Amino acid sequence: MTPVRTMAPARILRRARERGVAVITALLLTTLAVAIVASLFWQQQVQVRSMENQRLHLQTKWILRGALDWATLVLDTFNNAPYTSLDQAWATPLAETRLDQYIERERIAGENFDATLSGNVTDACSRYNLTNLANNKQPEEEQVALFGRLLRNLQLQETLASRVADFVAASQTVQAPAESPDPNLNPNPQPTRTRASTVTGSPMKLLQVDDLLSVPGFSPEIVERLRPFVIVLPQKSEINVNTAAPEVLAALVPNMSVSEANSLAARRKQAPWRDIAQFSSEVGQTRPLAPNAAGVKSDWFLVSSRIRLDRAALDAEALVQRGSALTGTGTRVVWIRQN
Repeated sequence: MTPVRTMAPARILRRARERGVAVITALLLTTLAVAIVASLFWQQQVQVRSMENQRLHLQTKWILRGALDWATLVLDTFNNAPYTSLDQAWATPLAETRLDQYIERERIAGENFDATLSGNVTDACSRYNLTNLANNKQPEEEQVALFGRLLRNLQLQETLASRVADFVAASQTVQAPAESPDPNLNPNPQPTRTRASTVTGSPMKLLQVDDLLSVPGFSPEIVERLRPFVIVLPQKSEINVNTAAPEVLAALVPNMSVSEANSLAARRKQAPWRDIAQFSSEVGQTRPLAPNAAGVKSDWFLVSSRIRLDRAALDAEALVQRGSALTGTGTRVVWIRQN
């Protein structure tokens, strides 16, 4: 009989090790391949999601543009009205409205796709314009007193008015003297009292209400308290007595309480004032208004928009200047601030 050959133990151990290394190598290669494929799929998913986000962002921009076009159209409708009041159509807020039919896209089964728009238009001239505080690098005393009364009505320190006026005056540039106006156009011009600013240098110009934080004495709490009642416009403006809050109305008239202003605000709902002389006669001749401080028509408006499109969201506020038939200018958007 042929003897049976037996494999040496060392050789058996070596082959077992080789098989183990081969299995481990195969597992490592499989893991590496799976990781590479998963990474490629992940990168593709990220790129797809990025493209979707860009598309949604662009669509919200177009919705915002449409909202501003709608607002300017409504404002132009009342451009020829002799006064601006809260009973006009521009003051009606837009409730949350679905825009599903506006967006054309492929629908996925079970997908919850929402597109909504809401917003409102606010009369910017219903607030006190901080630009009025100074002229040609000099604070105007009547406007400083008016702003001081507003601060007092809001239970804030009246001395802050002088600080803001000095800050606004120091940030202004000296303008060339204008030509003498025709005395027949305004036979009784109202002079304005000015004083020198106490701020040295050229501080940053106020562009929004938040810039008040750069004025000494202002805190975030004070700015938030003032925000609904003040604004910074590119040029001087009059306060519209038909839309102003009672605190602002009371600041227009010396020695008027906020409760009296509340009564005036309640009466104007029934019959808005058609000219400033009508408002002055109702207030009384013994309490004259500050010169060139009040009016009944507004040219500046704030348009607030809130857009929700799928997972994208856009909150925006725009300043709109209404056009003038006298100068031949159209309604324009001055700035847009987004959140």
